[in-house]
Amino acid sequence: MPVMSHLEVRNVTKRFANVQALDDVSISFHGGEIHAVLGENGAGKSTLMSAISGFLTPDSGSILLDGASIPIGKAHDCKRIGIEMIHQHFTLVPEFTVAENLALVRLKGLVQVSNPAKLSAGAMATGKSLGWALEPESSTRRLPVGVQQRIEILKAISGDASVLIFDEPTAVLSPDEVEELFHVLRQLKSEGKVVVLIAHKLSEVLEISDKVTVLRHGKLIASALRSEVDADMLASWMVGEMPPKSPTRTSQDAQLAVTASKLTVLGDRGEFAINDITFEIKKGEIFGIGGVDGNGQVELAEALAQVRSINSGELEWEGKSFSKDIPKIGYVPQDRQRDGLALRMSIRDNMLVSGLHRPEFFAGPFLKVRSVTNWAKELIKRFSIKVEDPHELAGSLSGGNQQKVVVSRILDNDPELLIIVNPTRGLDIKATQYVHEQILSARGAGAAVLLISADLDELYALSDRTVFLSRGRMVEDQGAASLVGGAS
Repeated sequence: MPVMSHLEVRNVTKRFANVQALDDVSISFHGGEIHAVLGENGAGKSTLMSAISGFLTPDSGSILLDGASIPIGKAHDCKRIGIEMIHQHFTLVPEFTVAENLALVRLKGLVQVSNPAKLSAGAMATGKSLGWALEPESSTRRLPVGVQQRIEILKAISGDASVLIFDEPTAVLSPDEVEELFHVLRQLKSEGKVVVLIAHKLSEVLEISDKVTVLRHGKLIASALRSEVDADMLASWMVGEMPPKSPTRTSQDAQLAVTASKLTVLGDRGEFAINDITFEIKKGEIFGIGGVDGNGQVELAEALAQVRSINSGELEWEGKSFSKDIPKIGYVPQDRQRDGLALRMSIRDNMLVSGLHRPEFFAGPFLKVRSVTNWAKELIKRFSIKVEDPHELAGSLSGGNQQKVVVSRILDNDPELLIIVNPTRGLDIKATQYVHEQILSARGAGAAVLLISADLDELYALSDRTVFLSRGRMVEDQGAASLVGGAS
């Protein structure tokens, strides 16, 4: 029988300026079970997990692992006693190889002769046992997001950790990759580990968890066994009420907007990321593209957004070449931190990136600071971005609220062509519903929308037409049932 660990959170409180992030929270996490923690953005999930893993110090309360107090506020010491956190935003070194990233966590100190092949051997063996074919000499930067996540997980599970915290691990995974991850979680559970899952997708929580805890506004709302709850109950605990479903609107019978003919786009390694594809998007239509991450979705989005060159083929807007008649483009990239935000700039200034063309923000060459600040405050209110002051740094926001900043500035700009990649990654129920409504509103206003999403529920809920990318080529939709499987 495996040894069952036990993690106890007792009366933990944490406050940041005017925000009560955690308010007297007590939760028990037991080995041999998968415990899901739910809540809206800003509910306190990340703060609680950061306290457990030693990345911040609570104002009061205690945390015990197997009856002994953990080293509060000391991440390295928490890792040493067996607490590992798999972060939503990867902690990999992009310039390192797979082996070097896996070896990094096995180093005993800063001054040590490193042998990546030897130090990473255990993690590589663990990966092989899980069916993960990883090339140790591959550059991490060039790997798809799903593969990078495998490396992040291997860093955590290849050691002696007894507590494993997964922060939104399914955000950009395909259904097959999600099932693969769930296999890993069940294996960890069978070994007696404490498995904590931070999630937003209720269907996934109901499928994989043994116990569920809900936080709201920093308070513990409820903890219950999976057998005692359903989706409506969890949603009610999370937001107070279930948000109304967006009405389905038919696409406008409008003129042709985008025409891509025999389009070929190269990836970062010079490979054919997009290979001879042809498609059209009408005004007032949402054209959805799905598929396993790494099959050319990002390269296609960047080509249409005019941030990546086209290798061959034609790309037209209303029958004219993009080079002659570029539409008003709005682009929401997949990686909000790398491509969507300047984290060391204020929220207001990040929003202003898409507002620099607006004459109402300028008096001659001078910026009308008050007008811009008021506009930023209005966007913060409209998109329910949880922040007190638009002058706060974008990097201080939670992942979901960072995504809201990107989406808000793009959609407020009334684009003619909206290119949006995984728009609700990491967002809670209400925020997801609002972003969906804004995408539908853009379509209703006549925008041509290219929606690329790893979330099949989202893809089918919003798209007028759906195709899939496989190895850079388009595959027609074969129907939701075979693709979604057991998802609900």
